[in-house]
Amino acid sequence: MDDVSRTLEEYESDADAYVRKYRSGSIAARYGRPFFEALTGSRLLDVGCGPGADISTFESAGYDVVGLDLTPSFLRAARDSDSTASLVRGDMRRLPFGDGSVDGIWSSASFLHVPRSDAAPTLREFRRVLRPAGVVFLSVKRAPTTPGESNERHFEYYGPEAIGSIVRDAGFEPVVVETEENWVSMVASAETDDAGATAGSSSR
Repeated sequence: MDDVSRTLEEYESDADAYVRKYRSGSIAARYGRPFFEALTGSRLLDVGCGPGADISTFESAGYDVVGLDLTPSFLRAARDSDSTASLVRGDMRRLPFGDGSVDGIWSSASFLHVPRSDAAPTLREFRRVLRPAGVVFLSVKRAPTTPGESNERHFEYYGPEAIGSIVRDAGFEPVVVETEENWVSMVASAETDDAGATAGSSSR
């Protein structure tokens, strides 16, 4: 079983407990200010939306948001909580959205489940669906926060320099980088070429 499948199986095996945990508070409400300040449009994609706590925050602030997650139980919980929410099941490594279709991507404690070998291609996929000068929020762990957590779910751990290097290589420029205990959060802007199009974007 690969790392992503193992993580998905763990979430599904104890979905009710994870739903309670992730519904306990909105990260966007607590830490989203730099992301909101960097946005220049209203169309958002919440990558790894879980049971939808941040979706509610975005909707309440007037944003047009789509939630994406790979875990069916999380999407059902999000639907139960908000019957009108736009929700899509999908893998962040292959986003089911068109080029330049969103103004911002919010990825709170979800990108860290992507295997390191897929990290750069995943960030390039984020960039592909962003409009020119779109922004991305990432939060990742620097080290384990609970004993043995990687035995059940796959985690990749990043220091500020490591995540910054991968983000830049994918065509983003970090705008805000913050560290808190074992977490690193970053707001980064998609670089643009001289014609104003997102660097490296292409139609398909």
